[in-house]
Amino acid sequence: MRILHITDCYLPRLGGIEVQVADLVRAQREAGHTVEVVTATPGERIPGVHRVVAGLPFDLPVHPRGSFHLLRLMRARRPDVVHVHTGAVSPFAWMGVRAAARARLPVVVTVHSMWDPITRGVYRALQAAFEWRRWGLVLTAVSQAAARPIRAVAGPRVPVRVVSNGLDVTAWRPSGEEARRDAGDEAVHVVAVGRLAPRKQPMRLLKLLEAARSRAPGQVAMRATIVGDGPARARMERYLRARRMDWVSLPGRFSRDQIKQLLSVADVFVAPAPRESFGLAALEARAAGVPVVARAQSGVADFVSPGKEGLLGRTFDELVASVARLAGDPALRRSIAEHNRETQPVRCSWPAVLEGFASCYELAGAGTPRGTAG
Repeated sequence: MRILHITDCYLPRLGGIEVQVADLVRAQREAGHTVEVVTATPGERIPGVHRVVAGLPFDLPVHPRGSFHLLRLMRARRPDVVHVHTGAVSPFAWMGVRAAARARLPVVVTVHSMWDPITRGVYRALQAAFEWRRWGLVLTAVSQAAARPIRAVAGPRVPVRVVSNGLDVTAWRPSGEEARRDAGDEAVHVVAVGRLAPRKQPMRLLKLLEAARSRAPGQVAMRATIVGDGPARARMERYLRARRMDWVSLPGRFSRDQIKQLLSVADVFVAPAPRESFGLAALEARAAGVPVVARAQSGVADFVSPGKEGLLGRTFDELVASVARLAGDPALRRSIAEHNRETQPVRCSWPAVLEGFASCYELAGAGTPRGTAG
């Protein structure tokens, strides 16, 4: 099958969408498909990657004539399906959707983010202006939590399927040579991984850790490592100094191998953001055997069940209680860790993800668009 992926952002930028799309491209090529990418992100020339770049300030991933270039490329390449990847607002990607509809090509749109009320209003306005529901789209979301607001906007006539983000789950399983947790009387090690940006609520993470440490049983010591970088880092460092929280470290961005090594000595993983559409870092932790604490209303709930893979909370206080509970209960930590090590999250494995997208491509190809984009 000839697959054309369209995404605003792509490598060499590093982020959730960029890495996930690159991994999907690799997996589809390994499965025997012919796969190309179109992106508005500047970078070096890579075979199979078409860069439609306008040279805008700050390397903004958009092109004022993107629709023209995308339509011309689609007519030249004639893919079997166009797979578009969007965040909350992705102008270049939606130019790709409109171009594919005009070219009457099957199109699948994966939404990698949670649609908040403002975003839902934007897409309702776009429906009024362009009637995108009539373009024959098949939409996918990365979790049930992310799918619900999309379905509310798309309506009953636009298919919205859930296809998980993909992970090589076997690569994250701990080996016998890696360090063991709960060794001796060492402090309980809590880990978080993610971009230090306001949307991820990193300041609330610090307050959560502080509250959980004070609520844990008196004899329990706790330390924390928060991996990542971003605009909130300086503020976080000031908070840690002011609160004398020298037991929390901010080592910066880690490679995948470094994260895997960190997870091999972690006792608890925390993903506190309420609007997490999926939570790839939490999935990596779960695959590595670490108990996960996360929001019940986030995408993490698709692969973490309370008491099995970790603990879920709907409020800040419930998250604090969950971290404190795990810190003070080594038997519970051990049982969850053993379950996570022995049970793979099969729905998030690449074979399952490829099968899910293949079904969506088939559905998009079978449908006849009820209208075209003008």
